[in-house]
Amino acid sequence: MNTYQSALFDAARFVRENERFLLISHVNPDGDTTGSTLAMALLLEQMNKSYVIVNQGPTPEVFSFLPRYDKIVDLSSESINETFTHVIALDAADSSRMGDVTHLFAPDVALLNIDHHPTNDAFGTCNVIVPSAAATAEIMYDWCEAASFSLNKEIATCIYTGLLTDTGGFRYSNTTPHVMEAASKLLTYGINSAEIAERCLESITLEHVQVLRRALQSLEVTHGNLVATMQVTNQDFMETMATNEDVSGIVNYGRNIEGVEVGLFFTEIEQGVIKVSFRSRATVDVALVAKELGGGGHARAAGCTLKGLSLQEAKDKVWWLVTKALGVESHE
Repeated sequence: MNTYQSALFDAARFVRENERFLLISHVNPDGDTTGSTLAMALLLEQMNKSYVIVNQGPTPEVFSFLPRYDKIVDLSSESINETFTHVIALDAADSSRMGDVTHLFAPDVALLNIDHHPTNDAFGTCNVIVPSAAATAEIMYDWCEAASFSLNKEIATCIYTGLLTDTGGFRYSNTTPHVMEAASKLLTYGINSAEIAERCLESITLEHVQVLRRALQSLEVTHGNLVATMQVTNQDFMETMATNEDVSGIVNYGRNIEGVEVGLFFTEIEQGVIKVSFRSRATVDVALVAKELGGGGHARAAGCTLKGLSLQEAKDKVWWLVTKALGVESHE
């Protein structure tokens, strides 16, 4: 038995030997964390276990087609008067990515940490961390196979959604033969792959288009045309009625410009709170850049949140680190 299989069996034991769980998806949830968390909820139901699913904020409505989506508690608008001795975190790159949820932990909490980010700091008492996996959903698929859990259409839909979204529709370099084999197997359960793709990758809101126009107008190409930077301000949000969900994916527009190595997108959530999204093409490990700023992620896609800075101050700070990574000054 290899180390990965051993970790999967330890995770299965964690679930089978306990009865009630708190399930946590990372802040600003995407398709992978949402799909993986809901797949876990469905697996717990199969085993007659009970659970509560939480997130620090709202889960994007684009994922509302997923089974048990309605069970996700938004802690920014609801409260839970219970503490949990057993917690499962899915796709959280480090403990901070779980958000403000530790008040729900019992003093003797045991935590199962399932994740694929190379920056994960192994914050669980039981950890299944596979940086080579394309998505946490891929680990969930392997877990079902290794532990002989029963897949069905609902679970397959959740796991497929995680695979689809974290591989950019099976276009990114993390799309391995194993990912395609898993997706192929999941399709045999009768999932509607076309509908999932339409909902997650194709459909956009009018607010997205309006805030995208503002972002494109802010485009700056620096560092010898190797870095493309865009931003949206809090005022842009108010004037377009856009939400954080509506800016998803905008960072890719800069990264996709021919010749650009790094795409940066700055989102002013509120005054003094700046979310930064990073994308890179081939040479810069943006996870390392984000980690220096308290964030994390993957070599080609990462992020962080900066507090106490203006937009320009945040850009200057990030540009300085990108300059170090590229070896090219911003004005060149």
